[in-house]
Amino acid sequence: MAPKLYKMDASPPARAAMMVCDVHNVPLEMVDVNLIEKEHLKPEYLKKNPLHTVPMFEDGDFILQDSHAILIYLTEVYGKDDSLYPKETKQRAFVNQKLFFNNSILFTRLRNIAYPAIMEGVRKPSEKQLNDIKEAYGFLEEFFSRTKYLATNHITIADIAAFATVSSLIYIVSLDSKKYPRTHTWLKEMEKQSYSQKYNAPGVTQIGGMLQNLLDL
Repeated sequence: MAPKLYKMDASPPARAAMMVCDVHNVPLEMVDVNLIEKEHLKPEYLKKNPLHTVPMFEDGDFILQDSHAILIYLTEVYGKDDSLYPKETKQRAFVNQKLFFNNSILFTRLRNIAYPAIMEGVRKPSEKQLNDIKEAYGFLEEFFSRTKYLATNHITIADIAAFATVSSLIYIVSLDSKKYPRTHTWLKEMEKQSYSQKYNAPGVTQIGGMLQNLLDL
C-alpha cells in the first residue's frame, strides 16, 4: 500500500511537503483534509494525529507530523542525492537553522494573522503583526546577502519550506522589490520551479484569495 500524505492545498506546510514529494517522485496517495470544515478534528484523524495539523505522512504503522520533520524524512528516504539536505555537518546545520527560522519566525508570523482571520473572523491585524512580517523580510534579505539561496548556494528543503510560507505572506504585506531585492529575486526563482508551479501556485492562490477577502489591510 502506498504511503499517504494528508494535506490541504491552502496550507503552506502542506504545500512544502507536496513539493518535496514531487521532487523525489515519492509514490503516494494525497488525501485532502478540510480544516475549515473541521475534518482535522474528527476522531479517526485525532487518533493518528493528536496535534490535528496538516500535513501528516502515513506509511503503514509509521505516522509523522510536522512538515519540517516530513521534509527531512522524505529527503533522506527518497532523495537520489543529498543536495536538498546535505550530509556535511556544517551545511546541514545551516539548513536546519533555516528550517527552524521558517517554523519559529516566518510561519508563526503568518499563522498569527491567518488563523484568526480564517477560523475566528478577526479581520484587522495589529500594526505590530504587520511590522513583524516586514522585520522577517529584513532577516531574509540579510541571509540572501550571504548565500544565493536560504542556507547554501543551491536550493535545499529550507528554501522549499520558506518559499511556501513567504509566497503566502506577500498577500498580507507585499514584498517591496526595491527594499528587499535579493528576497524578491529568490522568490521569483522559486516560482519558476516545476514543483512550485504544480503544487504551490494553486494553493497559494487559494489562501491569498481568502486572506484578501477576510482581512482589512
